[in-house]
Amino acid sequence: MGKALYRKYRPKTLAEVVGEEQVTKILENAIKEQKISHAYLFIGPRGCGKTSVARIFAHAINDFKYELEDDYVDIIEIDAASNTGVDNIRELREKACIAPSKGKYKVYIIDEVHMLSKSAFNALLKTLEEPPKHVIFIMATTDAYKVPVTITSRAQTFTFKLADSKTMFDFLKEVCTKEKIKIDDDALKIVVSRGGGSFRDSLSLLDQVSTLSKDGISKELLINALGLPEDEKLSLALESYAAGDLAGITDTLKDLLDSGVKPEVIAEELINKIIANPKLEYLPLLEKLPEVQAPFPEAKLLTAFTMNLQKVVAAPIAKPAAVPKPVAKPAEKPAEKPVEKPAETPVVSAKSQALESKDFDWEKLLDAVEQESKATATFLQQSAYNFDGKTLTITPQNKFAYNGLNKDAHKLTLEKAVSGIKIVIAKPVQNSAKEDPLVSKISDIMGGAEEVKNSGGKIPF
Repeated sequence: MGKALYRKYRPKTLAEVVGEEQVTKILENAIKEQKISHAYLFIGPRGCGKTSVARIFAHAINDFKYELEDDYVDIIEIDAASNTGVDNIRELREKACIAPSKGKYKVYIIDEVHMLSKSAFNALLKTLEEPPKHVIFIMATTDAYKVPVTITSRAQTFTFKLADSKTMFDFLKEVCTKEKIKIDDDALKIVVSRGGGSFRDSLSLLDQVSTLSKDGISKELLINALGLPEDEKLSLALESYAAGDLAGITDTLKDLLDSGVKPEVIAEELINKIIANPKLEYLPLLEKLPEVQAPFPEAKLLTAFTMNLQKVVAAPIAKPAAVPKPVAKPAEKPAEKPVEKPAETPVVSAKSQALESKDFDWEKLLDAVEQESKATATFLQQSAYNFDGKTLTITPQNKFAYNGLNKDAHKLTLEKAVSGIKIVIAKPVQNSAKEDPLVSKISDIMGGAEEVKNSGGKIPF
């Protein structure tokens, strides 16, 4: 049985480390100039190579030849997650006083150092404050903020990062050539994406799929083998969500789940897709997708779409018909209006190129606004209106549109679109229209999803 790829291609020298030049160059220079610190802190996400570099560095400063299976007594690896107590660190301090047997330094590599208890950190601090000349600590952590500042301030800190897509693709391409793995570039890009920038995870996944076919691994074969959702279906789900098409959402999700794709995978792929091409209407969905996990991941996936649907669009709204121009009346003292008025935020404009009261038309307003901001136009399309010749009262049909139209950027867009017309943004009015049976059914299953209706058009005052 051959070695796993992630072990076979683990670097053995600092020069072989890929994508961490900001760390390896400094460490190489430190070795050349014999300027070795007594403590180092390696921070970075899981799988980025912290422990591998720590081992390489520990061997290099002792002039030991590095092999994966070697066992030098002067290099001691400690898993802080399993040795969290103060007694473990006290034992370490006692043994640290003993001189190294073969090398120049006794090196302690403490992995996941943030897992140490407070008392253990205090015990370690005493050694870091007055370290024996022959002792070096290399600490690694994924959660640097959990390491006390008293520790970090006494160590040289190096930040590791996940590999970018191009670096990882080129690296895996080279591995495939050496291992004679036939895989299409599009399929390899999926491996890169699923590996998330981690060399260990990416190599493990490549190892897993390398036996799929001797004739060559295509994108389609890889998708089927890994149970990944088709990109077109993911796009369709997002388009249905943005359009408020509840039936389209449920049909697409059902199709994906019926094909054997796990809801957690669907959620992960959707997150990646939204991050790659972020849009305002997807943000409410992005907020909920990370919650799609056991137990009941299918229910949480459906909830992520349906519970937030009202934040994007209430329902498809027919554009209202243009309002007839007001008929001129003899000048007279205007009658007093009722005391109760809709909550309002006045927006007054004086732009010369905007629509004026004499030629006001809702369709023209929508077109003018859309040229400036599609987001503002979307909010208007989710609203009803009333125009009395001087004042345009806009009533959004949901809170999301109401809050949007009250933001400065959207107010400014409206100012550019009208002139001499007072604009009032009224609070949404509760709609008691009959619920959609499909929404009601989902609401019963999911725990109260709310449907928001829109009638559009002119509203009575």
